[in-house]
Amino acid sequence: MDRRKAMKIAAGAIAGSGAGLFALSKAFKPGYPIDLEPRSLEYTHSDNGWQYSPLNPAETASLAYDLYPNGSCMYAIFRSVISQLADKFGEPYASFPYHMFSYGHGGIGGFGTVCGALNGAAALIGLFITERAVSDRLITDIFQWQETEPLPKFKPVDAELELPAFTANSVLCHASNTNWSKDAGVTINSKERRERCRRLTCDVAAKTVESLNALYNNDYLTNTHGNETVQSCMACHGDQGKMKNTAGRMSCNSCHTESAGHRVFSDIHYKLMKEK
Repeated sequence: MDRRKAMKIAAGAIAGSGAGLFALSKAFKPGYPIDLEPRSLEYTHSDNGWQYSPLNPAETASLAYDLYPNGSCMYAIFRSVISQLADKFGEPYASFPYHMFSYGHGGIGGFGTVCGALNGAAALIGLFITERAVSDRLITDIFQWQETEPLPKFKPVDAELELPAFTANSVLCHASNTNWSKDAGVTINSKERRERCRRLTCDVAAKTVESLNALYNNDYLTNTHGNETVQSCMACHGDQGKMKNTAGRMSCNSCHTESAGHRVFSDIHYKLMKEK
């Protein structure tokens, strides 16, 4: 047998065994409790001294764009909402110490962790909503939307730069910016990337107002941006799984890559594991 023929036979055997293993893994695949159906989220508004009133998302986004140079992303999104409520209600909004939210820039003091725009959105939700399960749901929905939605979409009047919209696949400042910069073909320190953060802040500001408006109008639908990959991972690795070695709802593959071995053998291994 010549070398070329032997290599073809070997390649065929490998391919065949791979297909067999893949089929075997599917035969042992556990039933993942996927829940991606939108459903109504009910909330009884409580009087905690911080009254919300529905705002215009587009106007809020434009205001956030104007405020951004004064304190960056977290500051801009928080003040874009509270300053409008100050115009409507006066105190306690009028004397709110907005400067405290400047720390959120660059993923908290430039540390590159959670996106400052999302941090500001979560702060607003926490201010107005006292029921933890409801605030957690709104925060999760906005965070998952930011992970999967091609952004930025906001375009200021007389914009000098044309920016492409890409999916961040991460709620972390450094990963989100790096992913977008690679896709856009620019450096992390470029004017395009800096403008991207400014416009992304406007998108998140509008989304936050849309979410709060819907909740206060009793027509909010939750789980409209559920991540099937995350739910599949957490079925094994979350509190209800046999592994029980992690927690969270953020995109798994923004930090972890799934090896070929994991794809082929993990379901078989999981199915045959004894309960701990």
